[in-house]
Amino acid sequence: MSTYISAKVARWYVVYTKSRTEKKVVERLLKKDIEAYVPIRKQQKQWSDRKKWVEEPIIRSYVFVKIILSQYFEILYTPGVVRYLFFLGKPASIPDKQIKMLKKITQNQINYEITTEKLKPGERVKIIEGALKGSYGELISIKGKRKVVLKIDHISELFIVEIAPESLEVVT
Repeated sequence: MSTYISAKVARWYVVYTKSRTEKKVVERLLKKDIEAYVPIRKQQKQWSDRKKWVEEPIIRSYVFVKIILSQYFEILYTPGVVRYLFFLGKPASIPDKQIKMLKKITQNQINYEITTEKLKPGERVKIIEGALKGSYGELISIKGKRKVVLKIDHISELFIVEIAPESLEVVT
């Protein structure tokens, strides 16, 4: 996995935003013709006088951008962007396949949870059917149900999805 910004090959990176500006940052980047993505979840919120469905970022203060070297500072000059997320002293690069997996999870109404807990190692599995086909994760058991932990490199969140056992293949 590469952690540098290439001059010619666009890669996904994580930028940290000001609190509650994720969707605005994505709008601003898209207007600059920069590919940007923030995973969104619809949730029903309860106020004292009403209930309302709202769209909220799944991972607070993070926006994913797909850029080349010449776009590096343009991102930083975007209102609402604070900084890049760094890993080992370089901007954290996220593999395309992990962004695709994240999009599949959020767009296909897959039952998932998010945790930052460090889980005990289990069997490494490949998902062989369904919307997440081709994704890899770690098999865990929570409350007697088989679930798979899917990790996005360099950020602390882990996605836990419920997967039917017949949709899994153990990776040796």
